[in-house]
Parts: sequence; C-alpha cells; structure tokens
Amino acid sequence: MSVNIEPFNVTAVETPVTVGIDFGTLSGRAVVVSVADGTQLAEAVHEYRHAVLDRTLPDGTTELAPDWALQVPDDWRDVLRNAVPKALALAGVTPDQVIGIGTDFTACTVLPTTAEGVPLCELPGLAGRPHAYPKLWRHHAAQPQADRINALAADLGEPWLARYGGKISSEWEYAKALQLLEEDPELYAAADRWIEAADWIVWELTGAESRNLCTAGYKGIHQDGARPGREYLAALNPGFADFTAKLDHPLSPLGAQAGTLTARAAAMTGIIEGTPVSVGNVDAHVTNAAARALDPGHMLAIMGTSTCHILNSDVLAEVPGMCGVVRDGVVPGLWGYEAGQSGVGDIFAWAARVAAPESYAEEARTRGLSLHELLTEKAAEQPVGGHGLVALDWHSGNRSTLVDHHLSGLVLGLTLDTRPEEIYRALLEATAFGTRVIVEAFEQGGVPVGEFTVAGGLPKNRFLMQIYSDVLRRPINVIGSEQGPALGSAIHAAVAAGAYPDIRTASTAMGRINLAVHTPDHDRADVYDRLFAEYRELHDHFGRGGSDAMHRLRALRDAALTDRTEDDQ
Repeated sequence: MSVNIEPFNVTAVETPVTVGIDFGTLSGRAVVVSVADGTQLAEAVHEYRHAVLDRTLPDGTTELAPDWALQVPDDWRDVLRNAVPKALALAGVTPDQVIGIGTDFTACTVLPTTAEGVPLCELPGLAGRPHAYPKLWRHHAAQPQADRINALAADLGEPWLARYGGKISSEWEYAKALQLLEEDPELYAAADRWIEAADWIVWELTGAESRNLCTAGYKGIHQDGARPGREYLAALNPGFADFTAKLDHPLSPLGAQAGTLTARAAAMTGIIEGTPVSVGNVDAHVTNAAARALDPGHMLAIMGTSTCHILNSDVLAEVPGMCGVVRDGVVPGLWGYEAGQSGVGDIFAWAARVAAPESYAEEARTRGLSLHELLTEKAAEQPVGGHGLVALDWHSGNRSTLVDHHLSGLVLGLTLDTRPEEIYRALLEATAFGTRVIVEAFEQGGVPVGEFTVAGGLPKNRFLMQIYSDVLRRPINVIGSEQGPALGSAIHAAVAAGAYPDIRTASTAMGRINLAVHTPDHDRADVYDRLFAEYRELHDHFGRGGSDAMHRLRALRDAALTDRTEDDQ
C-alpha cells in the first residue's frame, strides 16, 4: 500500500528539478536532474569515511572473521550532509526548484534498529559488537544459515523457494538475521526492526518507517502477500519463530511517495522541509528506468564491483539459480527477474593488486595510466585464446546460477610464460562467460532475452564490453548516463512528486540509452564459443558436485584461522 499524500504542485515551480541519491559500496553520489528531459545539471560524490569494515570495527581492535562486510550508518548520513548540498550548489538551483527526492541503495544491505529506527551500533555500549552494524550486501558469513534455510525449505516443499531459483542467498535478509540470532542472541532480541538500508535512509529523510515492495520481494522472501510461516521458521531455530515481526510493515509500490522531508533532514540536505520523498529502491532495479529498459525481454546488466542482471517479463517461470522473481518488482504490471554475479569489478581490482608486478605499476605511472588501463591495453593486443587460460569468476562466490558463496576463484592453464595481462584478460572473459550462463539459464527456463543493455562504471572499458558482445553474440546497448542509479532515483522522485503519472512515462522522458554501441565479431565469437565450453565444464565440475575441493579448502582455512585466534587469546 502507498502513503496517502497529496501530490506536489509541480506547475507552481519554475524549471523544476529532482535530486537522486545513490548509496553505493564505497561512496554515495547525488545528482540534480531536470524534470523536463532528464538532463543532469550536476553531481557530487562523497566517499564513506569507513568504507567497508571487513577486518576490524571502527575501534581498530575488534577483529572480524573471514567473509564479513559491515558499514557505518553515519557514513550514509554524511552523503546527505555533503553530496546533496554540493550538487545543488554546482547545479546553481535554489531549494524551491527541488520538487522531489529519490534514493537507492545496495542490497541486501540490512541493519538491526530500535523501534524508532536507531541503528544498534549507535546505542551506548554496542559499538564493539559486530552484529550491531549493518551487514553489507557482500557479507557472506551467513552461508551455513543459508544452506539450512534452503535444505529445510526443499524438504518441506515451501512454495516460495521456486521464486528464488531453488535457493536463498546468504546475502539476503533471512540468512543474515538467522546468523545474528545464533551468534549474538542478545542483540537479536534488542533489534525491534530488521530493515534494508534502502528503507532506513528513507526513514532518516521522512521521520517515518516505510518498506518498499522491491527489497521485500527480492531480499525478504515476500511472495503473493506472505512471508515464510512461523512453523517453518521455528524449525530452523525456535528463537527464529517470530522473526517476521521485525519485518512487518505495509509495502509501498515503486514510484510512490513515502513521505516528506523533515526539518532535521532539510537541515542536512539544504532542501526545503515538506519536499516529497519517493519510496526506497535498489540501485540495480531503479536503473532500469534510467536506461529505458522496462520492456519485456530487455535485460539490463548493472556492472560495478558486482553485476546485477534485471529482466522484466510478462512470463512467470521457474528459472534455476535466479535471485528472485517479483510481480511489480521493477515496474508495475510485469514480473521482474533478478540474477547476478557477486564479483566483477572486485575481481579486476584483485588482479591489478596481486597479479601485476612493480614494473607494471611503474610503467603505468610513467605513462599517466591507471594499472587497469595498462593491463587492458596489453590484454587487447592478444588474440582470443592466445593466453591458453580459462578462469572461474567466483572470487566472491557465485550468486547466479549456483547460489553458493563458499565457492572460490580459479585460473587454469598457468605456465612459467604466463604474463599478468593474460591473467587479467582471462578474468575479464570469465565474467563475460558468467553472464552468458545467466542469459542461457533464462532462455532455457522459458524467459526470452531480447535486448541487452549495460550500465555502471565498467562499461567505460570498451575492450571489456567488446568481449561481452563477442561472448554473448549480441549487440550491446549502453546507458546514456554515468550515474544510472542516481538518475533512476531522480526519475522515481519525479513520479512521486506528481510530475509524471507513472514510471514508464517518466522513463521515456528522462531516461537515456545508446543503442548497439558494441556489436559482435563472429570470428572472435567462434573462438569464444570454444573457450566457453571449457569454462562450462569447470563451472559444472566445481559448482555442481564434481569436486568439493573449494569447500574443503575454505573449511581448512577457517579452521586454521580459528585455531590461530584461540592461540592468540
């Protein structure tokens, strides 16, 4: 249901604009956008002071176990305090021109709060408790809980499981909450609310809790108006029986108005109190409107540290290994499908950090290039298959279609002659192969994929995008904005303010897309077909039961680290 609020009087504002705020993994950005045609007037970025907590808490002494990834809520407030006023100043607009505010967030980034929305990590005495902090989307330490959630649901024939491709991810709400209960039951009891950051930031802006249909459906196991039943949850853990009470709240449709800006939020942002705020959304899903990728069969890949694949369809089907399918999950009237890859840009960053020697770094500095640019340049000089390598893109586990975050990366074919740029290229290709697995899973599951569009930071790498076009044998469209999620949030804000009747109309007016920017070369594609066959063999061998070596190695690592910690104590 939506909040019953009168539409903003858009016609009374001269040259109206909206503000879109995108909360990413390492930073938040604000854009000021013309409501008339989506022209971006200004943008501002604010880096999170604490970035990602994956080794210690802010105190610098409380260590975190492997696979943990946390964030600090005040870093998000700093985006409101800094990026929004700066973007407004750069745009040269006055606060009265802002008719609406929209936000989006990484997901599933979820946090425990009090009934008033105060994060537990901000309460006296709790700053040293890891479970009091928001768990970032790439927090993968709840895999054992996810395994139990999936096994029990399969045994009991829970009807919602098929809507998630047969497996709930360790990244999603229920697995992370079950980990909280089992590792810090006192904090679990203190958490009145378990809420997506996408909804929490709207709470900060409006002063009232709201919940969006998107995160509830994809991350919170909400299907056909219901969540998992009490008996099922109790079977997982008796203390988990009433978990759904921490989530329960009326759900608002996308593009609706969640409320209006409070005096406190107005002071932070420099925007007038009472300005409409749209319902929260996920960074990937909101980008579809920015890229005009709302029609059935139009897949959008949002490529950054990870990749999310969003596809609308008028067909409801069970696609193994997808992240979820939700009615009206992206745009009203269609089934919205989500799939994804847990590591993409993160893998390239790892390769640049680990595989490139100092001589490469020195060459990059001398030539005024980034290490990524140098490695890409050298990799582009190779013929397809010339490195003799094939890699698996599982450094952060596999989100789709295997849904297993205890899988790990692999590079096969290394010799004493293998060069850093060859490893780098093999990893670029591996992520393209992972996307092809996802596209083929949808098509084999009866959900056609027609157009393919990319957004995010990685499409700037034209060589990478040519690899994707060749591997997929498809033309690739590119979003016409470098700030796709923020533009998408600004579009939703325009709908919430009443400037447009619906998301589709606003997307047509304000969205941006460049068609067929990259087209496949069929000779290269033929060779990539052969490489993909090798990738698929390794994918199925290590991911579908041929070898459990990756899981055993992880268990051996965890045991060794646990023993070392106990010895230190």
